[in-house]
Amino acid sequence: MQKFWEWLKSLFITYYKLSVSYNATWSDKDDQIFLVRKFYVKKEKHLRFKTKDGELVEIRGAEGLNYKIEQL
Repeated sequence: MQKFWEWLKSLFITYYKLSVSYNATWSDKDDQIFLVRKFYVKKEKHLRFKTKDGELVEIRGAEGLNYKIEQL
């Protein structure tokens, strides 16, 4: 039943894969990956979004953030 519910939701909700790096180097220790359901703020120095699990996350960077957004 759970798989059916996830499949039904996937028809109406678009998820995104967000990769955030706090410096200019990708694939090092500070990188984080999130599965995002909805973005509230997408700016150069500020990200605010809701994850697939319903958690509200806010990320700020004084020097700017390096991030990639991929639609799943």
